[in-house]
Amino acid sequence: GEVTSKKIKILQDEDEIFINQIKKYKLYDEIWQAFSILLPTKTVGVMGDKRTYDYACVLRAVTSVDGMTADYYKFDQKFLSDTSTKIVNEVSGINRVTYDITSKPPGTIEWE
Repeated sequence: GEVTSKKIKILQDEDEIFINQIKKYKLYDEIWQAFSILLPTKTVGVMGDKRTYDYACVLRAVTSVDGMTADYYKFDQKFLSDTSTKIVNEVSGINRVTYDITSKPPGTIEWE
């Protein structure tokens, strides 16, 4: 999709929350790489009593020694729930958060 200043702002905000949550939960030194992805599609949601049509984001965190292989980081349910709620409530334009549990291989660490 087209890169816009609005999408960049959404991505920066969701990524900042994700990384800050990792630090808050004292997981930063356990994770080899972490970032968020703004998907170029919108999803239907409900915020309050109102229907929304906003973007979805994906959270990605991996453990690795050298980047040649990697496993997704196994966050506990509380971390994922708290982080998802915080992103959806604080980032205008996001109504869905997912977590990528793909290892490398078969996937890669980064998204394109």
